[in-house]
Amino acid sequence: MNGVEALTCSVEELLDFLKSRRSIRRFKSEKPPLDLVLKVLDVARFAPSAKNSQPWEFIIVDDPNVKEKLARIHVGARPLENAPMAIVVVSDKTRSPTSYLVDGANAVMYILLALHAVGLGGVWIQTLRNIKEIQEILSIPEEKIPVAIIALGYPDESPKPKPRRPLEELVHYNKYGARKPLI
Repeated sequence: MNGVEALTCSVEELLDFLKSRRSIRRFKSEKPPLDLVLKVLDVARFAPSAKNSQPWEFIIVDDPNVKEKLARIHVGARPLENAPMAIVVVSDKTRSPTSYLVDGANAVMYILLALHAVGLGGVWIQTLRNIKEIQEILSIPEEKIPVAIIALGYPDESPKPKPRRPLEELVHYNKYGARKPLI
């Protein structure tokens, strides 16, 4: 049985589910159970990576003092202030020297989608301009790069979808700039 046959929803429902994920920046104070977060991370293990290198590791952060330090790395990290938990995705550049950032980003996306699937919310927080600072806060070895921080918890907001660029602006055929009308 393939993945599509195993689904209990239609393909259209699944595609709508994927399009319904939103970045959640406000969270209820209730901390999600650890087993639910571990279920999400179990899904992230199945993200694609170059040569199946699987260079990712995950740091679950629920210590308020550590979250506070991470929330101060830059203005975009402020959702960590009210998030009951966070996951820091770390990618080992020795396991995947040319694609560790992309591999780590794939794991981040799997986490965000899995959070959505289990009823939790999350927001991706950029880390690449604060690598050394985050490594210091979390005692991360130099060869392991914090690719992203995900603030997570039970959503305390329901953001509306933001406008998206039309597909016609994004699709090219056989070479850049070659356009065909979309069916």
